[in-house]
Amino acid sequence: MHITFIQTGGTIDKDYPKSTKGWAFEIADAAVLRLLEKLKPSFTYEVLPLLKKDSLEITTEDRQLLYDTIKNLKSNKVIITHGTDTMRETANFLHSITDKIIVITGAMRPERFSNSDAAMNVGVAIGAVNVLTQGVYIAMHGQVLPYHKVQRNLLNGQYF
Repeated sequence: MHITFIQTGGTIDKDYPKSTKGWAFEIADAAVLRLLEKLKPSFTYEVLPLLKKDSLEITTEDRQLLYDTIKNLKSNKVIITHGTDTMRETANFLHSITDKIIVITGAMRPERFSNSDAAMNVGVAIGAVNVLTQGVYIAMHGQVLPYHKVQRNLLNGQYF
């Protein structure tokens, strides 16, 4: 089995700035690289750092780039790490790709944090691409749902 991971940014990839006197986060290297190193997976993979943006900054042009990149992949199993604020919009943009299994995931807290949900969400996404049929899904908070059935609780941020 081969999985292509695509980094778009978001909280999962946030890290403290490398500059001095900085207080804000920056989008760093793909968190999934560190997670896969710990996992020592029995499948092959590639990680494509396509975007490094907060999901609120992702544009239609960015989504088109993501769409075109996925359409041109040889791999039919794709996991996208994405910011949680607009993952549903991206999923909707990608829904016409019908020949691949696409799972979008992210994290409520950066992977660098000890209490991050990143490892759980990526792990669920990896398991999901092994058993799902072609389509677009969102994996968050221990669930994997078809993109069009996902809702978000705006009070606590959880997807259900």
